[in-house]
Amino acid sequence: MLLAAVADTSAKVAATSKRGEKAELLAGLLNRLQGEEIGIVTPWLSGALRQGRIGLGWAAIRDAAAPAAPESNLTVLDADRVFEHIAASSGRQKRELLTALLGRATADEQTFLTTLLLGELRQGALEGLLLDALAKASNLGLDRIRRAVMLAGDPAAVAMAVLEHGESGLGRFEIQLFRPVQPMLAQTAEDVGAALSELGEAALEYKFDGARIQVHKSGDRVAVYSRQLNEVTPAVPEIVEAVRALPARDLILDGEVLSLLPDGRPQPFQVTMRRFGRRLNVDAMRAELPLTPYWFDLLYLDGGSLLDEPQTRRFAALAGLAPGALVPHLVTAGPEAAEEFLHAALDQGHEGIMAKALDAAYAAGARGQSWLKIKQARTLDLVILAAEWGSGRRRGWLSNLHLGARDTVKGGFAMLGKTFKGLTDEMLTWQTQELLKLEISRDRYTVYVEPKIVVEIAFNEIQISPRYPSGLALRFARVKRYRPDKTPEQSDTFETVQHLAGVLTS
Repeated sequence: MLLAAVADTSAKVAATSKRGEKAELLAGLLNRLQGEEIGIVTPWLSGALRQGRIGLGWAAIRDAAAPAAPESNLTVLDADRVFEHIAASSGRQKRELLTALLGRATADEQTFLTTLLLGELRQGALEGLLLDALAKASNLGLDRIRRAVMLAGDPAAVAMAVLEHGESGLGRFEIQLFRPVQPMLAQTAEDVGAALSELGEAALEYKFDGARIQVHKSGDRVAVYSRQLNEVTPAVPEIVEAVRALPARDLILDGEVLSLLPDGRPQPFQVTMRRFGRRLNVDAMRAELPLTPYWFDLLYLDGGSLLDEPQTRRFAALAGLAPGALVPHLVTAGPEAAEEFLHAALDQGHEGIMAKALDAAYAAGARGQSWLKIKQARTLDLVILAAEWGSGRRRGWLSNLHLGARDTVKGGFAMLGKTFKGLTDEMLTWQTQELLKLEISRDRYTVYVEPKIVVEIAFNEIQISPRYPSGLALRFARVKRYRPDKTPEQSDTFETVQHLAGVLTS
């Protein structure tokens, strides 16, 4: 297939706000793919490369610009082979390879390739939309496709199976030992009252700021997988030893590991994550930063899947296996008891609590209403550096805000991410008018502005991110209000952000 067909479909999908039309367009493209193309294009449609990260940052992509070709015969396989070469190359050669590829591409193909590489493909709800399209293309139910993807951990594998083999291709996607499944995810509740109003009597658990892991055991063999489903077994020998000692032959556990201070309080997330670095002296790191596991779910036990069992059944089975390593747990329908439990978690240095429906199955990979997280949001006063034109309901307004913290060392502002969450129609109208007055340049999607407007941003946590030159990004950022009472010189500094992230300790 020609790359132009993918770029054209992507542009058409971005141009419509109707989810049904988006899915139909993508389904038509999926049905035209053949063989190896399926495994290449399917990740593209959800905003990723099959190679994963290939070592190209924003600056390298910007510097690799090339004049567009008047015509292009680039194929999907051509582009994928270049991405393979880029992933295997280093330094300047990466940029040269990308420049050569862009020089063979038309303007529309260049737009598609660069937005894909920047992680800014604008098609709307990427993976969810892809699953809708895959269900249409294969004439199979969406629930069956979604479950297969959850268990496979890879939409491309499911796409290849069902597009080439139809319904029979789904048979291979059942829970299996040593094939990790995508973790179940949670929505956010405003407070404990809202969570209990939604769920009724619920299982409450501490919400940790640690490393999510999934552990598979069969006999003496134990494998530990990260949240991204990468095997990390060699880095965590104490976890392997603890699971190996559990009184079950076969099991799959879901949990979190923390590095604890001597008083039992958790180390910052970035400190815990040092145990998962690329080059480790494991024995020395284990002595310096020992890890403690806390289990909160059991997905498989001695030959049987527990995915469809209710939460109460799974947790009871887990409690029988590992009573000394359970997440702190409370079942209640009472707001006062729930508030006390939340404050206990916060007082001990944790993020907040989870509220889980007692009858909920384990929906691997899904972010539904059966699990709700209640966290204490923090705020920063940041400066708007740019804004992107909205799509769908926000079309015609400057919407997605680029947020920066004042950098007192290097000067200027350190970008910490983007958000359009929390913006009302009134705010969108006002900020569009005001930001256009401050415009200094623009490209196809973005208006860059003088850094003069301060906005109060609520967020749940700060995480290390290679996506931005600052190396940090706000997670679940949302706009609370504008701060006309503050000048950019009164906004929060990048040093403050680094302290909050645990990057700076003094």
